[in-house]
Amino acid sequence: MNSTSVNGGGQRHEPLAPADRRAEERPAPLHSGALLQGRRLVEIEHNGEVYRLQATRLGKLILTK
Repeated sequence: MNSTSVNGGGQRHEPLAPADRRAEERPAPLHSGALLQGRRLVEIEHNGEVYRLQATRLGKLILTK
């Protein structure tokens, strides 16, 4: 049985290889500035827990619970 699909335009598409599927599922990177917004520390609430995302003087990021 062939798993090739046909879209509405009649074009045939082969299924994605596993590596291609992972790349397609990977979200676009979010710039740290979008989270920090000029601050060195932000608190993030996730599943009822509070995490702290901190930028160090050397430009590294530390995530703690």
